[in-house]
Amino acid sequence: MQKLLEVVSPKALASASNPAAFALKSEEPEASQVLPMDGNAQTTAPKDLLIVSPYTSRPHLLDLTLLDHAQILLAKALTMLAPLTASYATSPYFSSFNWKAVFSLLAASAKADGYAWKEQYFYVIIFRSQIPRSTSRSDLAALDMKAHAEAMAGNGLLKYWFGTPDSQGRNLATCIWRRREDALPGSSGEGHKAAMRATIKMYTEWQVERRKLIVGDNVQDWDIVPWTD
Repeated sequence: MQKLLEVVSPKALASASNPAAFALKSEEPEASQVLPMDGNAQTTAPKDLLIVSPYTSRPHLLDLTLLDHAQILLAKALTMLAPLTASYATSPYFSSFNWKAVFSLLAASAKADGYAWKEQYFYVIIFRSQIPRSTSRSDLAALDMKAHAEAMAGNGLLKYWFGTPDSQGRNLATCIWRRREDALPGSSGEGHKAAMRATIKMYTEWQVERRKLIVGDNVQDWDIVPWTD
């Protein structure tokens, strides 16, 4: 388990610059690029609704009233998730993102709320892919947006992030669910099925990895390990 050595106050993090500014763009961005790195801080959501993906319309927002305290705290902390390296598509997942900052915020938020965080785990999906230049980015975005709206209907998807394809067309997307059971209905919708059918034609290759995000008592340690059924 990774130890949390430094806790930053929520107020200090809130007053910092937009976390999305840390997102690293592709070295060779295309003029036709339509997949944003992260739109979390570009708009504001109504009270009790949280922007947890690059999509900001109502069907894509997380309803905080349907979550428990721990899930709300984690979802809010994950809004600052950002890559630490431009090679996140091919680098280890564990070291590619600013997890220490996320869990520092989570620990500080729990403390500020007087909430005693108990060890619990969450379900993580990692999708690594490579797309050829012939793939329509707008078509890909439309499929992804529909699938995401379906996934959000169950209100268990706490975070969805995707990057920008690099010069070789390689990219990474990730979902963090409150539990595995929430992910199953989201993968059975027509939008998700259409996206999976399109995978054969739109991607050169793809790989799905499953992980377990474990957050220890009082957020003093955390780990991301392979998922086992």
